[in-house]
Amino acid sequence: MEDTIAAVATTVGESSINVIRISGKDSINVANKIFSKDISKALSHTVHYGFIMENDEKVDEVLLSIFKSPKTFTTEDIVEISVHGGNTSVNKVMELVLSNGARLAEPGEFLKRAFLNGRIDLTQAEAVGDLISSQTESSRKMALKGVDKTIYRMVNKLKEKVLALIANIEVNIDYPEYEDAVIVTNDLIIKTINEVKNEINRLLKNSKKGLLIKNGLKIVIVGKPNVGKSSILNALLDENKAIVTDIKGTTRDIVTGELVIDGVKIDILDTAGIRETKDIVESIGVKRSVDAIDEADLVLFVVDSVDGFTHEDKEVLDKIKDKEVLVVYNKNDKVKDYKNDKLSDYESINISTFDSDMITKLKDKIAEIFDLESIAESNYMYISNARQIALLNNCISIIDNIESSVKNGELVDMVEIDVKKLWETLSEITGEVSSDDLLDEIFSKFCLGK
Repeated sequence: MEDTIAAVATTVGESSINVIRISGKDSINVANKIFSKDISKALSHTVHYGFIMENDEKVDEVLLSIFKSPKTFTTEDIVEISVHGGNTSVNKVMELVLSNGARLAEPGEFLKRAFLNGRIDLTQAEAVGDLISSQTESSRKMALKGVDKTIYRMVNKLKEKVLALIANIEVNIDYPEYEDAVIVTNDLIIKTINEVKNEINRLLKNSKKGLLIKNGLKIVIVGKPNVGKSSILNALLDENKAIVTDIKGTTRDIVTGELVIDGVKIDILDTAGIRETKDIVESIGVKRSVDAIDEADLVLFVVDSVDGFTHEDKEVLDKIKDKEVLVVYNKNDKVKDYKNDKLSDYESINISTFDSDMITKLKDKIAEIFDLESIAESNYMYISNARQIALLNNCISIIDNIESSVKNGELVDMVEIDVKKLWETLSEITGEVSSDDLLDEIFSKFCLGK
């Protein structure tokens, strides 16, 4: 990290402003070589107006911001050059920065330096990535909890409990004559480990809500042809997304749309009517419909209330019976509150796509199935990162081994090996114990300017 790095920190393209970020011990010197004013002795956290120069020629009119170590994002000297938007200006200024002593940053390298320099922990770095990619207000709020070290503090409390247990075990082993030492018994080990286990299980349980906020839901609308699937999609989205006709097989391919219910993003897929067909194009659509079912979190199985439950409906049901299913009896404007005993094992709702109140009730039913209201009312203190969740599951396995060792009467110094392993695994979550390969993998997922 001895060299000075630079990258465009904003999306390159036609805009009013683009920002080039430079970080490293030589960043002020690099900027000084191409700026129209001497900034070598400028104060930290100041903004300077001037021009980027190539020899005696003006390249662009800019604002140059100086942030001196250690009170910066990377804890290094940082210079940010705000240039006029557009590829030409940005590329030219970037070329001058790189030719005067900086090198192009690797993806996520600014963030990586912030982590390696102790400015942030690994959970904060991962939360920054989630914040950048958040698509709903809920996912933004949850990511922000990670950025402000909420995840770190939750994990650190667990580490402190485990570390205190390790310390007591060490004192008992090395200084048995020390009168003030806490005597480590099997009961004390089990009590402490169970407290940690219960908290981890709580975090893992809540992580399901976190994943729901982060990844959203995928809902697939299925049914035989002409039961109103496309009309339901249009009604849920409140737009004419899919073509609707009285002709069977109108929908030949998957039509997708997005909506947000109680802060959770939902991808809705309208599928081709599932039936046996000799039409090559329609048969491809039917296959794609079946494939989409496999990835669905919820299947809206649409039944025509006028036709009732038919043999074709039975064939569709056979393809979705292992999924979470909500039966939607459509065309309630023609047949009121239709039900079928063969579908009594499934949640169901009667709707008409012509009645906006019924569509609202359908959205409420979806929210009820996934308990979305509780998510909307939450404090968003959830773990949703796959790496962190996997490590917490590893912690549970280690705790199970500790409990088994204690019950089998193993010596305390043998039990301590697993207790230390538990502490190290928790430390991996926050990045206090990590491999270079892991860090490279995590930070490579970010853009160049981050």
